[in-house]
Amino acid sequence: MDGIGDRIRIHIGDITKLDVDAIVNAANSSLLGGGGVDGAIHRAAGRELEFECRMLNGCKVGEAKITKGYRLPARHIIHTVGPVWQGGGKGEAELLASCYRRSLELAATNDCRTVAFPAISTGVYRYPKDEAAEVAASTVSIFIEQKKMPETVIFCCFDGQMAELYRQAVAALREG
Repeated sequence: MDGIGDRIRIHIGDITKLDVDAIVNAANSSLLGGGGVDGAIHRAAGRELEFECRMLNGCKVGEAKITKGYRLPARHIIHTVGPVWQGGGKGEAELLASCYRRSLELAATNDCRTVAFPAISTGVYRYPKDEAAEVAASTVSIFIEQKKMPETVIFCCFDGQMAELYRQAVAALREG
């Protein structure tokens, strides 16, 4: 893991392997699993996760809900539904920022000192990766400047290209 500042880190790897208090799931609105990160988290956590998610009655775009981590190293999974990219004029940035804020609020409320995020909405939802990294870095930075919890936020990236976009977004905030 690369240390960026005191409380934001960037990690390249599998979010389901991280030993943190909470990982964030880039979920679909049913919360019942899907492809990408969502499917990987559901497979790694086990069937108990699906049973708990059925009780949550889905989740709206920009909102978040929390479950146990089950078979994951993480104690909790925070499920958030990111926006589908429609060109940028349909409030996508505000909805994506809300995903990060609502997830951080749930993490803080549940005494999660460490939380790891994937690159929400950048897969099948087609959000431009550089813009998504900027929204994520900005929203997380503002939140942690105002709150003590979570103590550490990790941007868990699937590959080096995404990690570099996060590094650049965080560095731009520090310079600006």
